[in-house]
Amino acid sequence: MIAHASTNESTLKLAQTVLTQEAQSLLDMSSRLGEEFLQAVKILLDCKGRVVVSGVGKSGHIGRKIAATLASTGTPAFFVHAAEAAHGDLGMITKDDVVLAISNSGTTSELLTIIPVLKREGTPLIAMTSAPESALAQHADVHLDIGVRQEACPLGLAPTTSTTATLAMGDALAVACLDAKGFKPEDFARSHPGGALGRRLLIHVGDIMRTGDAIPKVTVGVTVLDAVREITRKRIGMTSVVDTENRVVGIFTEGDLRRLIERVGDIREVKIDDVMTKSPRVIAQTALATEAAHILNQALCNQLLVVDEVGCLIGALHIQDLMTAKVL
Repeated sequence: MIAHASTNESTLKLAQTVLTQEAQSLLDMSSRLGEEFLQAVKILLDCKGRVVVSGVGKSGHIGRKIAATLASTGTPAFFVHAAEAAHGDLGMITKDDVVLAISNSGTTSELLTIIPVLKREGTPLIAMTSAPESALAQHADVHLDIGVRQEACPLGLAPTTSTTATLAMGDALAVACLDAKGFKPEDFARSHPGGALGRRLLIHVGDIMRTGDAIPKVTVGVTVLDAVREITRKRIGMTSVVDTENRVVGIFTEGDLRRLIERVGDIREVKIDDVMTKSPRVIAQTALATEAAHILNQALCNQLLVVDEVGCLIGALHIQDLMTAKVL
């Protein structure tokens, strides 16, 4: 039992050491950033084609993530495995592209093999290595130093701190380019339409509102019983009330009905004009669905009417519609 506790303690201590070492490596790398980083950002911003990220092994895995981050933050990018590049995939790279080559040692043979071709084509080359004197660093237009004091692996063998540093440098490049381009949340949403942010920023009321015969609607002058029949048919807990020109003048909900019955009992002769909520909350179809959600939340209600620029009824929205669209 004592041995088990001791093992747990040593495990936690080792894990803490790993995190501490990796965090320190990022701080060290941050203090080294300077003119070469700015040059790398400029090359990326001036790129007329795409950023081609390349590497082998663990550097390749990290490269895939960097390419994905660049692409999703406004810098078109894709990953090409260095070995595949030497066997045909080099044809995917043009002089308008920028190559971001990743190699911790700077001596990866697969990358060094393709450098002459890149130079001949005039394709800019940014290298990420921990060895400024290496062949890859020396042949690059810009070299970014991702060197670390030691790997977090106790054996000093498995890429750990070095891959963390590489990934962080890629993030720094992506965010610097994002900021320089004035990249906004709406831009991010366009490349993530299936995600939560994409839904919040891309879906408009007009995309999800109920239209045509699905809109609960009665005209002024009808009885409350007529309104109740419409509420029952359309099944969203309310009906709009419009004038003869289809302009919204009121709304009547199931809650209004319950309160009316409690107050007067017999509702057969009651006119909708006398009990409807006048000047109800409305929204335009061009508004974001998130704005509709905010209105419903603030008003503590479930339904919203959609009108055009002159106040005519064109749609209806229920909170369930927002949930179905995964806006909520």
